[in-house]
Amino acid sequence: MTRVSVTFENHIAHVRLTRGDKMNAVDQEMITAIIAAGQEVAASDARVVVLSGEGRAFCAGIDIGSLGQMLGGDPEKQLMPRTNGDGTTNQWQEVAMIWARLPIPVIAALHGPVFGAGCQLALGADIRIAGPDTKMAVMELKWGIVPDMGGMVLLPKLVAPDVMRRLTYTATPISADQALGWGLVTELADDPLEASMALASEIAGKSPAAIRAAKRLMVLTDTASDEEILLSESQEQAALVGTAEQMEVVAATIQKRPAVFK
Repeated sequence: MTRVSVTFENHIAHVRLTRGDKMNAVDQEMITAIIAAGQEVAASDARVVVLSGEGRAFCAGIDIGSLGQMLGGDPEKQLMPRTNGDGTTNQWQEVAMIWARLPIPVIAALHGPVFGAGCQLALGADIRIAGPDTKMAVMELKWGIVPDMGGMVLLPKLVAPDVMRRLTYTATPISADQALGWGLVTELADDPLEASMALASEIAGKSPAAIRAAKRLMVLTDTASDEEILLSESQEQAALVGTAEQMEVVAATIQKRPAVFK
């Protein structure tokens, strides 16, 4: 059964979870498909990605019924090897981290339950747009386990330490409004997919080289010193300014300006 679809149009990659009958619960086939989708997008010329889910949920979390089968009876052998991505993740962590590492912006269109594995997948996006029915939860402690799909890397970059602890310790779902207030989502929209596609279209109209340079800089801010960031700003700008692509962008922008600014 197909778990994920990937389409490309107008420089936008749309990655859609298609296990709607199971609220896009994550089983082994879904893990494999999500990672493959990320690799496909990384190899494309897309300028921006939208992640969404079919049916009543973006992703309701791990498929608990298949968890034992996924771990194969030996959790340590399954979880400890660093076999994915850049050699720092296992396959479960790669589900979220492949999007965080993608060299272009990622927008997650959220609706319905965004629990556990689904929450961590959403955290891998640059921007999260949530519908009014969205419920988010760091659900793992409900099942006697801990967040282990990149959540402990991604969550601290978005919310305050006490908020991260509350979300994790309680495993309690929160509303879209609360998620916005705590910084877990970027904005709310009545139709999050429509809003995400509109934003993706706006981003896709920008210079592809500048989009990728900007993402490299923003990723760098997570770990680098001020001096390293300032140097990288200059390096990225020097590589962009004066290129044929950048000059075309400037010329097009001038043509679009109101007459009063010409």
